Amino acid sequence: MTPADFITTNAALISPPLVPEIKLYLATEVLPLWHATEEELAENGVPPPYWAFAWAGGQALARYILDNPDIVRGKKVLDVGSGSGLVGLAAAMAGAAQVLAADIDAFSCAAIRLNAIANAQDIAVTQDDVIGTDHFQTGGNWDMILVGDLFYERPLAERLLAWLKELQTDALLGDPGRSYFPKSGVEKLSAYNVQVTRDLEDREVRETGVYRLVRPGGLA
Repeated sequence: MTPADFITTNAALISPPLVPEIKLYLATEVLPLWHATEEELAENGVPPPYWAFAWAGGQALARYILDNPDIVRGKKVLDVGSGSGLVGLAAAMAGAAQVLAADIDAFSCAAIRLNAIANAQDIAVTQDDVIGTDHFQTGGNWDMILVGDLFYERPLAERLLAWLKELQTDALLGDPGRSYFPKSGVEKLSAYNVQVTRDLEDREVRETGVYRLVRPGGLA
């Protein structure tokens, strides 16, 4: 079964609670899809299928972009760790000139393409690990980098943050208070109460912020 066939067989096209304008192939039940993913990959202990859930940080960032379209309108946007493609799709719908959704997982890339078709949006997709690359390697001189809910483990968070600071590109971050989200160097722009699933989180609603990365000297 191809990743696309697996997704359309095991997920349903539904809208995240905070972003009803966008439809995504998402899990209706967490554990059955997780187990199906393990069976499909013939591997135990695989990570949760990140593409199948509208994580709180991504929902908040997508909502913020749709409510403030001037932030991305006419810009070249890179969505890092895209998962379902939710944030990248929001940027495209808000009028971004170009969107590249990047995720190292083949199932995520397939989900992003399916979700783009479902929402009639044209976004590019790459499975390359773009963290640590320069603008040329990722295919363009990006005006904005979007990061939805990627600060959940230390190695990834440290690598991601170092790269964002090195690039000197505007960056918006969506985060619900993950353990490795930076405690300084960010400016809070907005906050949302995001409905989540208790199977994946420790609660049913998470207060989630949208932040701008602040450069040394106070410049965003």
